[in-house]
Amino acid sequence: MNILEIKDLRKSFGSLLALNNVSFDVEEGSITGLLGPNGAGKTTLLRIINAILIADSGTVKVQGMPVDRQSASLIGYMPEERGLYDKMKVEDQILYFGMLKGGDKRRLREVMRTYLKMFNLEGQENRRIKELSKGNQQKVQIISTLVHEPKLLILDEPFSGFDPINGAILQDMIEKLHNEGTTIMLSSHNMSAIEEMCSDIALVNHGNLLVKDSIANLKEENKGNDLLLTTSTPLTLDILTQTGIIQSIEPSQSRDWRKGYGYRLTKTPGKSNMDVLDAVAIQSDILQFEEALPSLKDIFFKYTVNSVQP
Repeated sequence: MNILEIKDLRKSFGSLLALNNVSFDVEEGSITGLLGPNGAGKTTLLRIINAILIADSGTVKVQGMPVDRQSASLIGYMPEERGLYDKMKVEDQILYFGMLKGGDKRRLREVMRTYLKMFNLEGQENRRIKELSKGNQQKVQIISTLVHEPKLLILDEPFSGFDPINGAILQDMIEKLHNEGTTIMLSSHNMSAIEEMCSDIALVNHGNLLVKDSIANLKEENKGNDLLLTTSTPLTLDILTQTGIIQSIEPSQSRDWRKGYGYRLTKTPGKSNMDVLDAVAIQSDILQFEEALPSLKDIFFKYTVNSVQP
């Protein structure tokens, strides 16, 4: 079942086409990464989903309902450009945003206390926003986004301004929400975090949707001829390349550094994995063997570098 359905979204600002008939769905309970270079159209898309902007054409549905101020209460949205009120107290700020989304004040307080404890902000409730560090202001922004317990959580560059410790706390929180059934969209340039946490991605550039698929499928579809293997004894590399089966081979760190000798090789186009294994097995026992899959960063560059501006 899809919690978010985007169909044929088009949005222009004067002569600038920000979104060009973008369509994709987000499955309920998933963690989806929204990726794209600066100026790709991501922010415009997120603002339309949250009924902040109105599309020129196309539709957005949340739980089957056309997006409006009522359905937007199902969404928790933290924009890249933060929007806290410097002179408000932490507690008042969080409750204010929660009530704007229709939350019950008593329940909001309970949820707020849980998140204040999680983010090590207990005892900070009566401090004004301007008195907090930038990192703690970021935590208040996140709590304000979560306090009304949204069904769909959209975080735009949530790791910005966080040190590794607080980044880990945020990542644990996202995993916890996911396990509880919350659907999450992450827009970030932190490829390692997206690759680790998301099941699928939507990649946009120049206002166009380039691809929407699972990360596993994209890795499989974009793999090359590189292989990783570990042998029990060292290999004579020159002999292997002379066979014509292996185009190149070089030592690399074994998946398990305590045993064996690791290699990364490129097989000659047209040769099978079995051809490689047979050639290597003449010299040594093979302890580990796998195809080298591209990273999400590799996939990102492949699609965006080759995309054409409309």
